[in-house]
Amino acid sequence: MNVPQMQEMKKPFDEINEDVMNASAKFWDKVAEKYAKQPIADEAAYQQKLAVTRNYFRPDMEVLEIGCGTGSTAILHAPYVKHIRAIDFSANMIAIAQGKAEAEHIDNVTFEQATIEDLNSPDQSLDAVLGLSILHLLKNKEAAIAQVYQMLKPGGLFVTSTVCVGDTMSWLKLIAPIGQFLGFLPFVQVLTTQALADSLIQTGFELDYQWQPSKGKAVFIVAKKPE
Repeated sequence: MNVPQMQEMKKPFDEINEDVMNASAKFWDKVAEKYAKQPIADEAAYQQKLAVTRNYFRPDMEVLEIGCGTGSTAILHAPYVKHIRAIDFSANMIAIAQGKAEAEHIDNVTFEQATIEDLNSPDQSLDAVLGLSILHLLKNKEAAIAQVYQMLKPGGLFVTSTVCVGDTMSWLKLIAPIGQFLGFLPFVQVLTTQALADSLIQTGFELDYQWQPSKGKAVFIVAKKPE
């Protein structure tokens, strides 16, 4: 993908519906404390994803995590890299994450309230980007993937874990907008695994690893920017 094409991919960011974004942020602010107390739904799968990711990490890596939530994954990965910049658009999620980091004396993770379109990271400045349980919550995942691609150094990694409910519950396309309008659901894209993989490949990524614990579970992918 050439530079003009990449720039065209970024333009839709300016067209994101601000009302949708604000509504989603309010939803996650409201559920942040309850979310932080919930146990991990599939501990074995979570540990597998942590282990696979760490196999790619190096001590000198600069890492960005988008949609970091309450910060648990960033904190667990902190000992394996140089620095993690972790962002989320929910102020309450970030406050909880900062409290966790302080309690555990983690000093190489920086938590910020921000969205990916707010970032000013230079092109080719990052070694890895984590997008865990976030792509299906973005209004324009293609633009986000394109921005990640630009921020990564050649050979850089994009690690994603994405709920692809379109594989098993395509009918959710009809219900999700109602739930979002009434305020009991955040914005959700009804993605399929194939559509997600196609978006990554069309942007220029090579899929280095792909795993799904079982049907209906989130799809875990490590995509690499070519050297």
